[in-house]
Amino acid sequence: MQRPINYPPTRRDDVVDDYHGALVPDPYRWLEADDAPATQSWTAAQNGLTRRLLDELPGREQISARLTTLWNYARVSAPLRRGTRYFLTKNDGLQNQPVLYRLDRLDGELAPLIDPNALSEDGAVALINQNYSRDGRFLAYSLAQSGSDWNEIHVRDVDRGADTGDVIRWVKFSSAPWLPDNSGFFYARYPAPGEMPDEPPSTHQRVFFHALGTAQADDTLIYARPDARDLGFAPHVTDDGRYLILHVWEGTDRRNRFYYRDLAGDGEFVRLIDTLEARYEFIANDGPLFYFNTDLEAPTGRIIAINVAQPARESWREIIPAGSDVIDFSLMVNGRFVLAALHHAHHKLYIYRRDGTLEREIGLPTLGAIWELSGKPQDTELFINFQSFLYPPTILRYDFTTAELTLFHQPQVDFDPAQFITRQIFFTSKDGTRVPMFLTHKKDLAHDGNNPTLLYGYGGFSVNLPPVFNPTRLLWLERGGVYAQANLRGGNEYGEEWHAAGMLANKQNVFDDFISAADWLISSGYTKPARLAIEGRSNGGLLVAACMLQRPDLFGAVHCAVPVTDMLRYHKFTAGRYWTPEYGNAEESAEHFAFLLAYSPAHNVRPGATHPPILITTADTDDRVVPLHARKLAAALQAVDNEGGPILLRVETRAGHGLGKPTGKLIDEATDVYGFLWEMVGQE
Repeated sequence: MQRPINYPPTRRDDVVDDYHGALVPDPYRWLEADDAPATQSWTAAQNGLTRRLLDELPGREQISARLTTLWNYARVSAPLRRGTRYFLTKNDGLQNQPVLYRLDRLDGELAPLIDPNALSEDGAVALINQNYSRDGRFLAYSLAQSGSDWNEIHVRDVDRGADTGDVIRWVKFSSAPWLPDNSGFFYARYPAPGEMPDEPPSTHQRVFFHALGTAQADDTLIYARPDARDLGFAPHVTDDGRYLILHVWEGTDRRNRFYYRDLAGDGEFVRLIDTLEARYEFIANDGPLFYFNTDLEAPTGRIIAINVAQPARESWREIIPAGSDVIDFSLMVNGRFVLAALHHAHHKLYIYRRDGTLEREIGLPTLGAIWELSGKPQDTELFINFQSFLYPPTILRYDFTTAELTLFHQPQVDFDPAQFITRQIFFTSKDGTRVPMFLTHKKDLAHDGNNPTLLYGYGGFSVNLPPVFNPTRLLWLERGGVYAQANLRGGNEYGEEWHAAGMLANKQNVFDDFISAADWLISSGYTKPARLAIEGRSNGGLLVAACMLQRPDLFGAVHCAVPVTDMLRYHKFTAGRYWTPEYGNAEESAEHFAFLLAYSPAHNVRPGATHPPILITTADTDDRVVPLHARKLAAALQAVDNEGGPILLRVETRAGHGLGKPTGKLIDEATDVYGFLWEMVGQE
């Protein structure tokens, strides 16, 4: 790839902001305007340069062909049982979107129910949520366009295999639980454009009831909080059909409130938990006895019971106490608690009786991740979507009547896992913290410090990174590369304390962890800086950008995907307002301004620095992490490029933040990304 590179010219403006008396230049403010002709012209020029250089990469066609082969395997979701029917999604291999099927019995023929591939020519319409009536007769399903968080709810009559004509708009982050009699469902939506013109976007979410066969304009308002515009509501109807419950959230804060109402009357909602003190995840209920997975006084989680007829704190009862492993998620199946626990960032699966005694551990095939669990309190079977780096998504069925775990679906991938090994190591971060990391590579790998290595991380929002399957990793591995995945602070690998150690003023810990992971890989003989690539997406894009700027000498190449880079202004755009509990707010707090400015990538690009090659990827329809972040970082890096680089910006169209991205676009992007990284670090 040619160097030096003549980048498209970028205008610098004299924009300066005053933060608590500190003057901060923002010369690329103009790049925030998505629809401005100047922004679009600049983006087109960047895309043109990137496209030309990526198309020139040697071996690009071979990479594309191999990725296509690796992606071409049949995969299904964990079946859901509703009434006498089962439902699952299946992608035959290279379909842009998985198709939703019904089965009248578990070993029966798959009958197509909804094929989103028929809804757009480029596969950019995705089926993202399905909410079935109790008997499986009706389905409220959500469609998202071009990767947007916004979606529309439609209703399908399963027996007829046709839509009813019901359409619900202005929805995001909401389910659609049905009443037991199939008369309709609840949902949460935001105001339509112009409905509340003086209020910020994505505020004033309200809960409605939609009666089947009526217009959305006639829907009944069930709950609203005009006094607390930033609250969000996730409605749910208990399995016994008795209660409507609301999981009440505020931004990305893990803590939540919990309200409920008896559906037998028209009484007010009871605010059972109305302070942001802890996380309360509703599991199930026995009449008025509600079960929760909570981190109240238990950073790794515990199961408690609250009798809503006796709601005083002193009456709360602990069912399953906290342990050293995190209760990652839980549900009730066959009248038992099913708990997926994180043991050093990989999953274990346990069954507990209702009195809290351990019944058994369900042995899993290897060190890996539970991606889905499916079952209801009355069911006698549990479905498990299990996977790992070398183990494609496999559906297992556990029968409670026989205590047997059997195979329901095993994908066939054109890849030989027997040549490779996955193991877990622990390294020491800058402040002495012990941090886990997964390594996958060929069994006969030479520890000569010369292996192309891809280091991946995230570190935020209490998101854990267990071992999951990704065809792109297989491409890297079979070319002789090492894949490393670091479980940084800021995630949920060890509970809320681990999360809190990587948020707000502690965010630098996350970067220190990642840099220490890179140092360990080098000192342990796996690789060297020139052969070490790093990758992160979203909050992980922030991670790799910040680490590259703090230690440009440590990395040979960077993939910075859909990143957050302007930490002083992120909260002003779309979903950014939700992230202030995690990152802070530079406008409202001088303390927050200080620690945000210290690492904000858009503000820490220094003149004269030499940066490793970087590919920054984003999408023009990303309404979660808006593309201005990627544009600003690219502009700042190109302006000071000191014969490093190349510094490339790739802006996808009709793709969004990643949710529901078509398979074709996934393969095209992966071809560009891993072709670029391999060219930078895979060759001597």
